[in-house]
Amino acid sequence: MSKQAILELDHDACKTQAMAYLEQGFNCAQAVACTLAPAIGLDVDQTFRLMEGYGGGMGGYTETCGAVSGAVMATGWVKSAGSENPVSKMETYQLADQMCARFKAQNGTTICSELKGIGNPAGPLRSCTGCIQDAVDIAIDVLQADARAGE
Repeated sequence: MSKQAILELDHDACKTQAMAYLEQGFNCAQAVACTLAPAIGLDVDQTFRLMEGYGGGMGGYTETCGAVSGAVMATGWVKSAGSENPVSKMETYQLADQMCARFKAQNGTTICSELKGIGNPAGPLRSCTGCIQDAVDIAIDVLQADARAGE
């Protein structure tokens, strides 16, 4: 992982890539995580496999939005000190909290079923594509701010 690669992430290019992944059949979590994977030093295929169960709000259960989960996964990869030195959780949680709080402020919730409007006569709060684009933007903002803070 390179801080420079994170700092060079381009919002528009990443959102375009995430939409291309979605059109190829990736789920929401995969679209976000695989878009960020090269910049954070992860293999796209491995990331795809790791994130497969997170789409549709955790395996279609419509709980936490998969796009948010994909963004949080990237944060964990960037911030973790690894299994031999498990001391980085609080730093990771702080960045994950920032991402979730921003997503919720922007969209009203992080819950997939609420975003999709399931059971709500008023309809969806946000489309899946919108959630993916928002999660990509927020992840880039938070990861870049963290990279700058570490300089």
